[in-house]
Amino acid sequence: MNIVLLSGGSGRRLWPLSNEVRSKQFIRIFTSPSGEPESMVQRVYRQIRSVSPDSVVTVAASKQQLSALTNQLGDGVEVSPEPFRRDTFPAIILSLAFLTDKKGLSPDDAVIVCPVDPYVGDDYFRALGKLEEAVLSAEKGICLLGTEPTFPTAKYGYIIPETKDEISTVLRFKEKPSEEEAEVLINEGALWNAGVFAFRAGYVLDIARKLIGYKGYDDLFSRYESLDPISFDYAVLEKEENIRVVRFAGEWKDVGTWNTLAETMDKNSLGNVIFGGECVNTTAVNDLDIPLVCMGLKDVVVAAGPDGILVSDKHQSSYIKPVVDKVTGAIKYSEKSWGSFKVIDSGDTSLTIKVTLLPGHHMYYHSHERRDEVWTVITGEGTAVIDDVKRHVKAGDVIELPAGCKHTVIADTRLEIIEVQTGKEISVSDKIKYEYGF
Repeated sequence: MNIVLLSGGSGRRLWPLSNEVRSKQFIRIFTSPSGEPESMVQRVYRQIRSVSPDSVVTVAASKQQLSALTNQLGDGVEVSPEPFRRDTFPAIILSLAFLTDKKGLSPDDAVIVCPVDPYVGDDYFRALGKLEEAVLSAEKGICLLGTEPTFPTAKYGYIIPETKDEISTVLRFKEKPSEEEAEVLINEGALWNAGVFAFRAGYVLDIARKLIGYKGYDDLFSRYESLDPISFDYAVLEKEENIRVVRFAGEWKDVGTWNTLAETMDKNSLGNVIFGGECVNTTAVNDLDIPLVCMGLKDVVVAAGPDGILVSDKHQSSYIKPVVDKVTGAIKYSEKSWGSFKVIDSGDTSLTIKVTLLPGHHMYYHSHERRDEVWTVITGEGTAVIDDVKRHVKAGDVIELPAGCKHTVIADTRLEIIEVQTGKEISVSDKIKYEYGF
């Protein structure tokens, strides 16, 4: 199978752990079969590789997510990068262009596009094989995956098929009806819309030629910023006459809010959390290095991270976005291809961060014009390079980096450094990169 995983979105619905850089799919909030913390994207990618190891998997992601993807999935992951965020239709077309122009995919081959963040069992990925078969059985049209609902809800969109057969023509769609409307639709055989699209690559690229003047990957990439942000549903599905749906009866959850995430977690806490006072139906996630104590709470979610602390009724947590959109300030945690950084303290003329480098990785070789830095190595060993001079570093070493000096560090083991920046103007844009033969 040719599978495209859509990972370009960002947001703050799982604030304070998610932000514009650290999207929800990269939060390690599940537990892998080996007992290690696992993110949504790691879980889905692992499941695909387990069920269909020969599948060609491409992740469509914004350029801001490339470091996190490499960090979590490894250097071998295939990525179709979006130079700008432009919603699902442009992202899908760019991925198809990448596959056909750069990877040799035939326009007649089937492509399955899936969200990167559903909570599903392995049977979901076996059902994708039926989608591929349905696409290849016809010369044109689009196939969708519809999940059999287990309860009426206003949180999901609905697909209304013509019949209750395993594969049926789609009559219409209903986007997030009331619970009363949803119950009527379910009784009529409606399905939850899983946000999965399948089609022959050339069929959708022909649509793109008509809608956006598609001429090939390089042309599309060069003018991507000028494209209107529009979803695949609005750009294509609303006008498509040949739509079928494959019925899926397995487990499926759209993990888009703290409430639904709590339902998928295999335990009610993550991190350094202490419950007391008979907490009932309470979920707590602590991403800080200090204890989080919850006492006598009922139907509550508590989340603590570098960007802030959330305490919310579980139901109300679904409506967090307009509230946290009012929260301003610099992002205090981010994953990079070489590791991660976390802001510890900030002031008008100083910034203190904890830098973690993975073994064998390094930062860019760079300098700053308007700030000095001091590194204190707290764990691990590595090699610092300062103005082209190498120096072995270990726990306890202190390195002074005045403005203008070129520097980087290469981790031999997992390396943790406290970095103190001082200057009248501290900005992420104050960085000059240099070539260096690592």
